[in-house]
Amino acid sequence: MTERTTGSRETTERTTETKVEDAGTAALELARTSDEERSAALHAIADAIDANHDGILEANEADVREAEELLEAGEYTQALVDRLKLSESKLESIAEMVRSVAAQENPLGKTQTARALDEGLELYRVTVPLGVVGSIFESRPDALVQIASLALKSGNAVILKGGSEASHSNRVLFELIREATADMPEGWSALVEARADVETLLGMDDAIDLVMPRGSSEFVSYIQESTSIPVLGHTEGVCHVYVDAEADLGMATEIAYDAKVQYPAVCNAVETLLVHEDVAESFLPRVAERYDDAGVELRGDEASRSIVAMEAATEADWSTEYGDLILSIRVVDSLEAAVDHVTEYGSKHTDSIVTEDADRAASFMLGLDSASVFHNASTRFSDGYRYGLGAEVGISTGKTHARGPVGLEGLTTYQYYLEGDGQVVGTYAGSDAKPFVHEEFDGSWTPGSLSGR
Repeated sequence: MTERTTGSRETTERTTETKVEDAGTAALELARTSDEERSAALHAIADAIDANHDGILEANEADVREAEELLEAGEYTQALVDRLKLSESKLESIAEMVRSVAAQENPLGKTQTARALDEGLELYRVTVPLGVVGSIFESRPDALVQIASLALKSGNAVILKGGSEASHSNRVLFELIREATADMPEGWSALVEARADVETLLGMDDAIDLVMPRGSSEFVSYIQESTSIPVLGHTEGVCHVYVDAEADLGMATEIAYDAKVQYPAVCNAVETLLVHEDVAESFLPRVAERYDDAGVELRGDEASRSIVAMEAATEADWSTEYGDLILSIRVVDSLEAAVDHVTEYGSKHTDSIVTEDADRAASFMLGLDSASVFHNASTRFSDGYRYGLGAEVGISTGKTHARGPVGLEGLTTYQYYLEGDGQVVGTYAGSDAKPFVHEEFDGSWTPGSLSGR
């Protein structure tokens, strides 16, 4: 592992305002780099991670030791500690993710529409980067790499603010990224660390184009309430699996188990299991046995508790994101009741129905307003990498700009380019105005597109 002292001084000596200003300058340059250049830089990042496992894991172990001490003191949760940990296999997955981002189609320069306003007057709508994005995230150091990689591929400058619990890991990973991308515009990425930096970032609405928070529901809500910058994120991950009357119960057991146990600390893990009353007596004992083997604590309504012994669920349980091996269970008397429950208590993140009846599946899926709705699949598939997006900067439960796992497309916007041949508006105004054509055509914008016609 090479020395990082120069990078550490760079992180602390430049002010947050200066880093954001530099990012704005870098963003304009980065938007003009080729996809080949950005992808090569991403491969350099992946190679740097592969070559520095020991140094990364050493830094991560320091973070985990400190976190475990605070866990014992009751200040941290086990879920936070779990999200914090890196391993050899995790680092291999991170490098694979970076290469997957590099392999994605270039999101920039795509002509979305081409329209002739008149002969020799053509309007193009073309994808471009957002500009400067700020990401404020908790616990997971792999989030730093995901976000930086997606920002680079999409031509955006990025300001990264990780949580103090992952400070050692974040510094090492950031320096690896910074050194690996030395050929990119200087200042395209920056790391800020102080708590006060968050307030500074949130106040720079004239310089930052988008804020992407990743963390607890309380944390994301705080960010949304504290800035006028557009915020892309979700406040909670209260996900549901509904086992329908027409479900294959073997399949339902595997899906319900995976959705809770495979990785309970993440936002796409199931928090409430809904079961149709027609299959509850057959299904609940078998799935409860699997949950018991995995150490899952069950909390149920009266109908559930009459079938399987478990703690009584409170009203608060139905809207709680546990992030842990805890699951609430409710028996419902109809598909409509399941939809009503999800609508009332869900967070519009990810919900799944298990059924062999396609019509009932369609009723469930079309009846919900969630960002992702699944049929016969675990909620854990709600993920940018699994969706084929390369990675994700986060999951959005809003409806504007981007929704669900946000990948490269969510980090782009568009510009209108008008190619003319001396036209003026006066020609198209007044009593003898020339009419517009307004005809769509197949074509892609390149500088001076008209000259090629």
